[in-house]
Parts: sequence; structure tokens; C-alpha cells
Amino acid sequence: MDNCRLANELSVGDKAAIVNEVRPVDLPLFAAATGDVNPIHFDQVYAESTFFKGPIAHGMLCAGFISAVIANRLPGLGTVYVSQEVKFLAPVRIRDTITAQVEVLEVDGKKNRVKLRTTCTNQAGVLVVDGEAVVSPPKRIPPPEVSSGMPGRSVACASKLERAAGAFESAFQ
Repeated sequence: MDNCRLANELSVGDKAAIVNEVRPVDLPLFAAATGDVNPIHFDQVYAESTFFKGPIAHGMLCAGFISAVIANRLPGLGTVYVSQEVKFLAPVRIRDTITAQVEVLEVDGKKNRVKLRTTCTNQAGVLVVDGEAVVSPPKRIPPPEVSSGMPGRSVACASKLERAAGAFESAFQ
């Protein structure tokens, strides 16, 4: 399985990334899951009156992209978060393309802990999120059936997400 590495298989400098476009459907779905309905994300007039001059994506949505890299790529399936420090450096807007990346900074095999630098950059190469995480990689490789059938940001599930987001948005109108 290429999407899971144990602590003893990791080295300082190892990297992995995932690229995501922030889609219009992502904000209402994130709000529905978390309850964060701050008008900075949804109200054009309000958002234009702020120093952002328009709506922005939830900062924690980008932190979620980092989580996806950790969970699905490095160390991968079965990894557990221990801690995450995050700094939000620049706004993220709908249709921005975000590259979430993790890089191994330290490996402590005895404690089964890995320290990672965690970043998100936009399509212009601007660092929008910076931080560090400590994770506990799995102690054994999960069986292959664990990764089968996991929902992704695929086209196949996009129409279902769009309908769910539409229902959520109509509740606010």
C-alpha cells in the first residue's frame, strides 16, 4: 500500500502534497459540518466592507486540506493527529487552487511521533497557511480494503455535494 508509511519508513525531508480547488460548494458544506456561518464567508456586502474586500474561505478548510495530506499520503492511512499549530497568512477565495503540503522535520521512532511542517500555497505561490504538526503514524499497515470505497473530491460525488450545498444555502435565504 503506497498511501501508508510507518515511522521507521520516514526520513527527514520526505514530502507529500495534495492540490485542491476551493469550489463554491466547499464553503456551505464546511459550514454545514461545523456550524461556522460567519458572514465573511457568505455575505457579499458584508465581506466587501471588511479589509478582505470580499468573501473568503474558512481558514480551517485549508487546515482540513493539510489533514487530508496527513491522512491519505504522508504518513497516510491510520495516522493520528497529536497536535497542529497553524498561522493563517493570506486570504483564500473561491476558485483558488491550494497546494497543501507536509514535510517531515523529525522522526521519533521510540515514541512513534513525527513532526511535520504543514503549509498551504495558492496558485500564485503565496504562502497562505503555515504551521507544524505532530502525528502518530500507524504501527502497522492497514489492510487494502480500508482504502477502498473512500469518498473523495471526485466528479462522481460532486453532484451530490452540489445538491447538499444548495439545500444548505437555501436555508439561509
